[in-house]
Amino acid sequence: MPGMYQYIRETWQHNKELRREHVIKWTKEPAIVRVERPTRIDRARILGYKAKQGYVIVRVRVRKGSRKREKPSGGRKPSKAGLTQIKKKVSLQRIAEMRAARKYPNLEVLNSYYVGESGMYKWYEVILVDPNHPVIKNDPKINWICRPCNRGRAFRGLTSAGKKGRGLRN
Repeated sequence: MPGMYQYIRETWQHNKELRREHVIKWTKEPAIVRVERPTRIDRARILGYKAKQGYVIVRVRVRKGSRKREKPSGGRKPSKAGLTQIKKKVSLQRIAEMRAARKYPNLEVLNSYYVGESGMYKWYEVILVDPNHPVIKNDPKINWICRPCNRGRAFRGLTSAGKKGRGLRN
C-alpha cells in the first residue's frame, strides 16, 4: 500500500501546471531565498530534513548553460578562437550548494534537491543545518555535523551531489 510521501511525489511529478506557476513566481524573486518549508517534502525527508529547530531550507537559482569566453585580440579563425562550449567543471547543483554556504556562513550544507527549471534558470532547494544549535547538538542522528572536520562540506565535495561529481557514487 503506497504511503503519503509516494502520493506527494506522484502529485509533484505529474502536476506540470503547478510547477510552471512556481517557476514564474520564483523568477521574480532574488537568487537565494530562505523558504518556510520544503517545496518537495518527500525529497527533503529522504535527504535528511526534519521539521525542527536548527534546520533551514534555502531555494537557490542558478543560470543554465555553458560560459562564453572573451574574444582574444589578434587574427584567428572564429571556430579556433575557443570562445564557446566552455563547460563547467562542477554541476549546477554543486554551484547552488556552494552559493548557499557562502550566503549563510554559520550554517552547514546537509544536502540539496532539484525543484524546477525554466529556459534560463534551474532552482535547487538546499538543506542547511546549524551546527551550534542545542537541538542539533543533542540529536544523535545529526550531531556528527557539529564536528570541526565537517566544516565547508559543500566546498570540499562532501555532499551527495559533490560525491556524485567526484565519481564516488557507484
